[in-house]
Amino acid sequence: MSDMAIYQQQSEEATAFLRNHLAGQPEILIQLGTGLGGLVEALSDSVSIPYHDIPHFPGSTVTSHAGNLVCGTLAGKSVAILQGRFHYYEGYSARTVGFPIRVMSLLGAEIFIVTNASGGLNTSWSPGTIMIFSDHINQLGDNPLRGPNIDAWGPRFPDLSNPYDASLQSLARNAAVSLHFEDVVTGTYICIPGPSLETPAETRYLRLIGADSVGMSSVPEVITAIHGGMRVLGLSVVANVNDPDSFEPILLDDIVRAAAAAEPRLQQLIIKVIEGL
Repeated sequence: MSDMAIYQQQSEEATAFLRNHLAGQPEILIQLGTGLGGLVEALSDSVSIPYHDIPHFPGSTVTSHAGNLVCGTLAGKSVAILQGRFHYYEGYSARTVGFPIRVMSLLGAEIFIVTNASGGLNTSWSPGTIMIFSDHINQLGDNPLRGPNIDAWGPRFPDLSNPYDASLQSLARNAAVSLHFEDVVTGTYICIPGPSLETPAETRYLRLIGADSVGMSSVPEVITAIHGGMRVLGLSVVANVNDPDSFEPILLDDIVRAAAAAEPRLQQLIIKVIEGL
């Protein structure tokens, strides 16, 4: 059996497992990133399934990612939350990183809200800023769609001219205004392999090619979601700002603390967006 045939079989087995363990079909999928795991507490009638109980789900090796699929109701909508993610730097391929998104698209989720913590490249921003994704740059050197295409899942060459749904971006901007959040911006996210953090010279290069924030996640998941026909909204907490001409050490603990401090605002923004759908 080919690698893609195995991947298809594993995806379908995980989907069948979740159909048997969930009361209904989630409309909205939310993926929570570093230091952003608290949204699950806002769910009502929730059911939590550890990743290790779901057939073929990878295991998260990052301590700030809990590793649970939590399903319930949020703002009147049926929601599934991926409490933690997998990363290319953990040794997974981009296809494996996107595996949970593939399974949830097969389960019928129609909207994907992806969140993460990132480093700011736009020096006019400050730590704690929330960036709405308008576009992304994939610097991983891998793509979750590499290899044979399964036409039943999506097209061989998916269109990424508008990867982040314009109406969802507008909804997020309006939600920020209604919540009186002033530090919500729109920008381009770039995904690098990691796990080493960027040097001053790399930071200068990333800014030069058009990126506003940088991180080590989310793009494989977004590409998988778009291939599966989902509409995507991306939200990033800018945990620190990297000025290549006045560089400060970047420590993971500081990133986690900054993301956690911004989490209540991000949670309010997500709930407001879901209310507006």
